[in-house]
Amino acid sequence: MKFEIQFSGHENIRSNHQKTIEITKDSHLTLQGDCIVGINATSSCSDLPLELKEKLKNPDSKIKFSIRVGDYEFLLEGQGHPELILSHTEDIVIRKSDFICPRTLAIKCDKSSDLLPRDMVALLQDPKTKGIFAISVD
Repeated sequence: MKFEIQFSGHENIRSNHQKTIEITKDSHLTLQGDCIVGINATSSCSDLPLELKEKLKNPDSKIKFSIRVGDYEFLLEGQGHPELILSHTEDIVIRKSDFICPRTLAIKCDKSSDLLPRDMVALLQDPKTKGIFAISVD
């Protein structure tokens, strides 16, 4: 199953957090949001289809993510968990840790926002930039 979320860039995107990656439906971003790679997202955790949520809650699910911006694609993988809440109405966060809250989409991910190519981050600092956050669950 694959699900895609569109998002936009913002001048305050820094993408230098070492444990998480976040996209948000919010239209404003402060410099404190250093894990955020996109704003104005078309979906949050609560908006995901029920079938996808059920797959994300399976601890055996292999979850793959891609962040596509211009000619760049950033790939990463994570795990599901039966205790995922998936109810946040604004945000999606994928984590290297096993911390779970309503914003958590996946845990034990193999990459975080500090690993995004800096050329991609530079593109994301332009509010006109559009990107796609894709979720694939096998």
